[in-house]
Amino acid sequence: MKEIPFAEVQNRIGYHFQDMTLLETALTHASLSDHRSKSNERQEFLGDAVLGLVVCEHLFRSLAESLEGDLTKVKSHAVSRQVCAEIAVELKLHEALRLGKGMGPAATLPGSVSAAVLESIIGAIYLDGGLAPAQEFILRHLGPRIHESLHGGHQHNFKSVLQQTLVSLRMSPPIYMILDEKGPDHAKCFEIAVLSGDRRFTSCWGASKKAGEQAAAQSALRELGVIALDERGIEVARPLARVKPDTTSGK
Repeated sequence: MKEIPFAEVQNRIGYHFQDMTLLETALTHASLSDHRSKSNERQEFLGDAVLGLVVCEHLFRSLAESLEGDLTKVKSHAVSRQVCAEIAVELKLHEALRLGKGMGPAATLPGSVSAAVLESIIGAIYLDGGLAPAQEFILRHLGPRIHESLHGGHQHNFKSVLQQTLVSLRMSPPIYMILDEKGPDHAKCFEIAVLSGDRRFTSCWGASKKAGEQAAAQSALRELGVIALDERGIEVARPLARVKPDTTSGK
């Protein structure tokens, strides 16, 4: 497999390293390293702790009246190995991972390996730039999941929100089109786009058809202006009354 340039990886994650050895280590699997201490496992350990700290602090400040048990439930829903793996796949970090010969192609990697790459990247960002850029990276990519967990109900389902939004905007019902798929039958990733009439929204990858459809629906909601970045760089829902009807399809 062709090795992905570090510059491309940095563009994908939205952070540029001062110490490139940290990025190199984050993308080195133990199967390739001559000693496990030189692989990404140590940075994964640190990144997992930073991830937990950032999310816990965010929830602590956002849910001032919630008890410890409620905070734990929200954290468990918003942050998991599966969620980390999905984000890693969305950023195509698994494709940049340097693997030993026995590991096989990136598309066949188990989710735990992809999740570990994301955590090792978080650890690398923390070591390179401190807590602030690590926090920005985490909340930029986990903000939508945290937002879902905070608000509960139908908002856990971006497809449901998109369906309602398109009806309100007098647009055609959504159609989910599979554009591409990679990997073996037991671990396929899918690229999916939402169609509404003549309009096609930006496609997204997911670790399953369901995850891909949810990511594609979320992407469509972004383009429609239903969810947008606030001043902290976190995605939040906007009142539908402020969203303008579609005018691109001629309908």
